[in-house]
Amino acid sequence: MNKESGSCCGGGDSRPPEKESPEAASCCDRSLVVEEPSTRKQVSLSDYWPLMVLVGVTMLSAVAKQAHYGSGWDMMAWMADFMGFFLVVFAMFKLFDLSGFADGFQKYDLLAMRCRPYALVYPTLELLLGVGYLARWQPVMVLSATAILLTFGALGVLNALRKGLDLNCACMGTALNVPLTTVALTEDLAMAGMALVMLLFGA
Repeated sequence: MNKESGSCCGGGDSRPPEKESPEAASCCDRSLVVEEPSTRKQVSLSDYWPLMVLVGVTMLSAVAKQAHYGSGWDMMAWMADFMGFFLVVFAMFKLFDLSGFADGFQKYDLLAMRCRPYALVYPTLELLLGVGYLARWQPVMVLSATAILLTFGALGVLNALRKGLDLNCACMGTALNVPLTTVALTEDLAMAGMALVMLLFGA
């Protein structure tokens, strides 16, 4: 009687094969090899269109205020108006769905992930700072608070980018989806930089 030829898994051994654990991959079953997906998805310019529109409208509104003043171009006044409109509009988007914003913000902000009340109060802080810019109220305090708040926020964004996390930026709440990338980091640092410039040269 002829012996059966062995397979790639059993060779020529006539003994019954041992039962493999579910985690072990068979040498005959190549379908178990699964390619791991990349951590971050590809983003395109269209993903940032809502953010670009809001920033553009905010800048145009600040320019319109300059025309109303009628005393020539004042860069410091334009920056204050731009910061005011920017913070008020972005706080408004966050307040549309406060709980949803807090959920997204807690995924990457260094303080919010440990303290949810901070995430819930953050849009109100932005709103108060924005109104402070537009009213020219206590400029030194408003500018200092803005620089601290946005610089600290940038650290959370930087940490998430360093880890390669695929997240949406909570900057516009849940109303509009914008990916968390270096654009969000640049936005935070630019706003903090403007606050510092105004604090040093305009306050």
